[in-house]
Amino acid sequence: MAGTPSKKKPANLVSKGFMQYLSAYGRATKLPLSYTDLLHYGTSVPLYDASDEDTLWETVYYAEHEREEVNLGLRHIYALLKTDGDDAVIDHLEVARVDYCTFGNTKPFRIRIRNKINDNYDHYYVKQADANRLYGLELEHILSPNRITYLIEGKTLIEEHVAGVPGDDFMVDRLNVSSLDKTRIAKEFVKFNERCFVRLLGDMRAYNYVVDITPDIEGNQYRIRAIDFDQQTYEGRKNFYLPQYFKDNNPIIKLGMELMSPESVEQYQLEERALIGFRVKTIGERFGELMDFMRQDVLSPTEKVSALTRDLNLHHQTNRFSDCRGMGDVVAVNLELLLDKEFHRSMPWVA
Repeated sequence: MAGTPSKKKPANLVSKGFMQYLSAYGRATKLPLSYTDLLHYGTSVPLYDASDEDTLWETVYYAEHEREEVNLGLRHIYALLKTDGDDAVIDHLEVARVDYCTFGNTKPFRIRIRNKINDNYDHYYVKQADANRLYGLELEHILSPNRITYLIEGKTLIEEHVAGVPGDDFMVDRLNVSSLDKTRIAKEFVKFNERCFVRLLGDMRAYNYVVDITPDIEGNQYRIRAIDFDQQTYEGRKNFYLPQYFKDNNPIIKLGMELMSPESVEQYQLEERALIGFRVKTIGERFGELMDFMRQDVLSPTEKVSALTRDLNLHHQTNRFSDCRGMGDVVAVNLELLLDKEFHRSMPWVA
């Protein structure tokens, strides 16, 4: 099995070189509020869901003399995310709620924005900037089928909300569907599993991704999207980068074992790797720049890097990881194997 993280991962600082990259590609900007500013709340109360269960988030409240400034800053950040800073949109928006999560690595704030005209809600997150997470977000944007919007200034990271059914809820409530839909769910998990392994995104247990469901001519189409990138190339165990090894993903694994042959699984893995290779070639210079900065940065302790290189050498039946000195090197070699068509697929999980 994949196991759990060895201990809570410390936040890694964003290097000057990587920040220059982020600025060059429109990710760095001037923000009206910092993460630290939001920590100065006065009171908080536990947040419960519709079933009266504790969500482990707290709703926070600011003193009256600070509230107007905080709310204005949060509305402006929303405009930066959605309209490139055009404040014309914020007159009919209000901050409906600010929630704080104390158990995550980045201890995020979740901002709920209400449109006063139609009472519609949207969300975004304010987090502590962490280099692993930022590399994860950037790799998600350029290598996956998903585009993602985020902004950074100093130690403050702003992320858009990724819509979808949380994976753990999906397992409980959304698997009683037609045989066609079950096969599509299993197929998408194979592709998601491969995407994570190729770019070494770890800890994809069910509550760290969402499932986007799109009605189709017959049944639905499904897209699994990661929402937690803290474990981008940090841990030293290969299986930690394969969602198939987390126990809470077993319901979907079971669908694959029941409905798909090994030949089908291999086909979907090859398809996904081909798409990733195409994206690498298409993005060209940007990908090369990202890898250059990632290889220079220290993203994980030496012992974890050494353990992962041993695992991947064994898995891929190669020695190309032996010269890796950091996690950026490991990701780069993994992708080089894919481009050279020497990448060994993730372990088969159907009988």
